[in-house]
Amino acid sequence: MDNTSDGTSRRMGRRGFLSAAALGGAGALTIGGTQRASAATARPGGHRFRCGADVAAADGWNVFSGQRIGVITNPTGVVRDGLRSIVDVMVESGKVEIGGVFGPEHGFRGTAQAGDSEETYVDERTGVTVYDAYGANIDKFVTYYGTAKVDTIVFDIQDVGARFYTYIWTMYNAMAAAAKLGKRFVVLDRPNPVGGEAKGPVLKDGFTSGVGLDKIAQQHGMTAGELARFFNGEFMPTVAGKKVIDLEVVKVEGWSPSELYADTGAPWILPSPNMPTPDTALLYPGLCMFEATNLSEGRGTTRPFELIGAPYVDYKWAQRLSSEDLPGVEFREAYFNPTFSKNAGKVCGGVQVHIIEPSRAESTRSAPPPR
Repeated sequence: MDNTSDGTSRRMGRRGFLSAAALGGAGALTIGGTQRASAATARPGGHRFRCGADVAAADGWNVFSGQRIGVITNPTGVVRDGLRSIVDVMVESGKVEIGGVFGPEHGFRGTAQAGDSEETYVDERTGVTVYDAYGANIDKFVTYYGTAKVDTIVFDIQDVGARFYTYIWTMYNAMAAAAKLGKRFVVLDRPNPVGGEAKGPVLKDGFTSGVGLDKIAQQHGMTAGELARFFNGEFMPTVAGKKVIDLEVVKVEGWSPSELYADTGAPWILPSPNMPTPDTALLYPGLCMFEATNLSEGRGTTRPFELIGAPYVDYKWAQRLSSEDLPGVEFREAYFNPTFSKNAGKVCGGVQVHIIEPSRAESTRSAPPPR
């Protein structure tokens, strides 16, 4: 990273299982044993639920009392009341001392495209230094924690439930650094938008990368908090030499792993620029596999991971897919012209995948290649 000496500039640069839906045990945080009314209003057909951030905010952020914290978050890390960034709310409360924010892929404020990040800078709104943590390895996080002088690391990002979504691996490396330094790690949990069931293959030995640092299923079926506990129990002893001694998860209230995000009626905040809807998230664990091919996965269109195609594909693919009678989805013959990414400026033939029955759709079965 070519960071500036004063840390004030922004640059967007190129960078490149096991289901535990009901994991319990030590580390879950109960706030005062009381039920507080949510400020959120459920939409028709939905219901109230509170993310970990809402639970912690309602308790006056006491979970961080006496701690200088570093926050790993992005635009999805909000409190439901006003949909405001937890960093903004914490700073304004005067109850939380933030030593730094660690921005993942796409950045803390979400200004960068896929594979890009926001360089280290001082956030204009809060005056907090934001460190570029996209692609940061364990040693880089160790350095950041020392520079920011933090006692506790906080993770609050809406994951989408797929192995190759980079935020969970940012958490993985951040946890390993915390384990090495004996620092506390807190996850403000959020729902898994595709539910709590694991699907697809587990990553094989020899195929780890920045979009899969360890062996979990393609659709892992866990929340970020459940993943953190799983990582801590299964991987940290090897990766970091020891576990995170003080790992806490502020759990989601009023959500069940049997629910999809769309069932909740809650507002959807884009976790990344190409994840515009809960339907996109539902298709992503399977349809993202087309990123590794010369077919467009719909980047550069308004329906990424729903439109799939290439200049050499014709109507026969849609016909064949429709004959498969796959559960929960239908395939429509489609033509599109991506404005960026693969096949930009070229007319692509292919399909649009339509979710008809969300509870039956299995994206890991819905991505057969053309032939």
